[in-house]
Amino acid sequence: MSTTTEPDRLTLTPATAVVRTRTVDLVIPVFNEQDDLERSVRRLDAFLQGEQFPWGYRITIADNASTDRTWQIAQRLSTELARVRAVHLDLKGRGRALKQVWLASDADVLAYMDVDLSTDLRALVPLVAPLISGHSDVAIGSRLARSARVARGPKREFISRSYNLILRTTLSATFSDAQCGFKALRRDVAHGLLPLVRDDNWFFDTELLVLAERAGLRIHEVPVDWTDDPGSTVNIRATATEDLRGVWRLSRSLARREIPLERLGVELVERDTPPVLPGVPRGLVGQLLRFGLVGLASTLAYFAIYLGLRQGLGAQASNLVALLVTAIANTAVNRAVTFHVRGHHRLIRDHLGGLAAFGVGLALTSGSLALLHLGGRPASRPVEVAVLIVANALATLFRFIALRQMMHRRGRH
Repeated sequence: MSTTTEPDRLTLTPATAVVRTRTVDLVIPVFNEQDDLERSVRRLDAFLQGEQFPWGYRITIADNASTDRTWQIAQRLSTELARVRAVHLDLKGRGRALKQVWLASDADVLAYMDVDLSTDLRALVPLVAPLISGHSDVAIGSRLARSARVARGPKREFISRSYNLILRTTLSATFSDAQCGFKALRRDVAHGLLPLVRDDNWFFDTELLVLAERAGLRIHEVPVDWTDDPGSTVNIRATATEDLRGVWRLSRSLARREIPLERLGVELVERDTPPVLPGVPRGLVGQLLRFGLVGLASTLAYFAIYLGLRQGLGAQASNLVALLVTAIANTAVNRAVTFHVRGHHRLIRDHLGGLAAFGVGLALTSGSLALLHLGGRPASRPVEVAVLIVANALATLFRFIALRQMMHRRGRH
């Protein structure tokens, strides 16, 4: 996350001077909002100048091809208020406006809120703080959180809860409120996510959050105090229809694995996760611990099967069966537990790789047994088991390296 080279100083009084070393670009997308725009922008600017907001800021008015006086008012505000700028788009679409402004911004944190300021402005600090600290990647306001205070009609409440229930059942979303017009994300996260978001209108918020969650990014939710705007011009029926179409499209794209989320998760999540030990690759220590536990269970299962079959099948046949059964189970468990790989994508390839590692293990253990019994020399059962332990240890090391090469970068972190 970048920082400004010169701290942005906001002079208050000698006792309350604030040094602001991070910047927040707060975007207000508007379409034909000539009645509310000036009042809302001036109120927001006054709030951000106060002591409650400790970071540098910029307010960007993104005009979505308005046909009334909205653009003229936005231009005037940008000349009268030092921290306000205006951007005009020839095409409508809230998502289109946010993508254009956010991708062009140099601020550390990119946020947006609706022009009616339905969300209590005191929620801005808890929205931005976890992004500035690096604790979270995306932050959203939630009207459906337990401690949120919301004043709106039963119709909108029912629609909102129903829509978020649809998201949980169809897209396995865990965030509580996709459509609240109060969100923020780090700039580096925006540059990774926004090119993947196809929707340019109302479904933009939902698609952004679903992709962020699927990529393993951390989403912070802020319960908000929210008051419905009775003069809202949003067409609920048209918006709901558009959202449902978006859910269907996104579900198909995710099912077909058309969106490169694995690469995004690795690029953003691993980069922000400090290594446990200096010089040790991120995630390696945890993978070794999990692999070791899985390997211990596999070894116990291997010897249980081997010793159970040894009397009837002989050493080589018992070793083959025990190693084959535990190799298949070991690959499946390591895939899910050690490397966090889900779904059927490359499942067969992973098991073939596991069987290749099994072949190496079989060569090591069978070769050890052959050397042990070379020339028909008898060997005691404890010596036989000890030799197999050493051979299995070498085979396990090779197996970890092989599986990590195949699965590590596909893991959901």
